[in-house]
Amino acid sequence: FPNDLNLRGVRIVVDCAHGATYHIAGHVFHELGAEVVSIGNQPDGMNINYECGATKPSAMQAAVKQHRADVGIALDGDGDRVIMADADGTLYDGDQLLYAIAKHRQQCGQFKGGIAGTLMTNLGLELALERLNIPFGRAKVGDRYVLEMLLAKGWQWGGENSGHIVCLDKHTTGDGIISALQVLTALRLSGATLRDYTAELILLPQVLLNVKIKNGFDYKKAPEIQQAVKQAESELGANGRVLLRPSGTEPLIRVMVEGKLEDQVQTLAKRIAYTVETAAKAA
Repeated sequence: FPNDLNLRGVRIVVDCAHGATYHIAGHVFHELGAEVVSIGNQPDGMNINYECGATKPSAMQAAVKQHRADVGIALDGDGDRVIMADADGTLYDGDQLLYAIAKHRQQCGQFKGGIAGTLMTNLGLELALERLNIPFGRAKVGDRYVLEMLLAKGWQWGGENSGHIVCLDKHTTGDGIISALQVLTALRLSGATLRDYTAELILLPQVLLNVKIKNGFDYKKAPEIQQAVKQAESELGANGRVLLRPSGTEPLIRVMVEGKLEDQVQTLAKRIAYTVETAAKAA
């Protein structure tokens, strides 16, 4: 956070998820001048992430409205993820926060390289970055893979829609507090709200369905599945995306479809999921 900038006059709700940042996060924003309302800051060893934090930001949303805060910040239990909210309680995920950071760095003449996302990053972010002439790459899902891409390409910024954000010009790994400070810097210097600052980013409807399969089933060898995917991609054109990804922990295939039209996305996702389910049963 810039030395010549402060957060005086800003009321912030900080949800620490009863986790690692419970005794740190509130003080950080308070020391910068903000009026802080801390929640999720009473860990008992059992309540970490329970009904709070970045994985359940509704608690933060409610507190923002209750206390008429200007912004809300929800961290997760180990403090490496962040989700934020505007004064009206609207949530902003990792894709939107990463866009705000990239846009600000570019406006300040500090941007170089590109942005690393993952296979699950919303296509809307990729298109918005393209309009800013910012290169974008997709890594496998997981912040470790985002970091690997950043190091391989010599880039500095990347993240996941879940709220893992990496800013290598400020730190060496994901840190929710530091990531939130980068967003707040952009908002303070621009005088804009989160809604206004990220207005150019239109997230596309995205549907994710989990399909149970038999252990050992290889969906890539099922021609009917490949045909269903190709048909969906043809219908979506350049404004959509289809992704099939096996779970790393369960016998599941995750079917993701995104595009401009929500009804179309829902229909195509269900069609592909049904094809996967049918092929898996017949295998």
